[in-house]
Amino acid sequence: MLERVIEKLLFASRWLLAPLYLGLAFILLLVVIKAAQHIGEMTTHILTMTESDLVLGLLSLIEMTLSASLIIIVIFSGYENFVSRIDPSAHLEWPEWMAHIDFAGLKLKLMASIVAISAVQLLRVFMDIKEISDRELMWSAGLHIIFVLSTIAFAFTERLSASSSHHQGE
Repeated sequence: MLERVIEKLLFASRWLLAPLYLGLAFILLLVVIKAAQHIGEMTTHILTMTESDLVLGLLSLIEMTLSASLIIIVIFSGYENFVSRIDPSAHLEWPEWMAHIDFAGLKLKLMASIVAISAVQLLRVFMDIKEISDRELMWSAGLHIIFVLSTIAFAFTERLSASSSHHQGE
């Protein structure tokens, strides 16, 4: 009896994640507002901007877009995997991958997004290389390499794990 009550309580506790996903949705709104502000500033200064300033502004917008996409992946995949199933047939515009992503796939998408954001940040550093110290350049490049290697290692271990699970099922 007590065991069932504890199990039901623990199972219901997954709903404690829902406010966190709503908080991420609010942060997504803030990212959109910041992107609109950034576009507005770029628009008003376009005639006085250098080509390098334009590219740096574009890279900032790309970074915000990748971050916003990362938030969406976390919201939908996390909610779907940990809180409650969402019926994709009720949403015709539902991206196909959202109905099929598991926790390992979610982590891989997250890591790939972080690598992409890191790559954009590294490009921004290289675009402003005259103003960047060697130490900052080395840290940026080193962190990016660590993110890339971590993602490759994770993908490799997931592939091995899936392969061994497949072989054990035979």
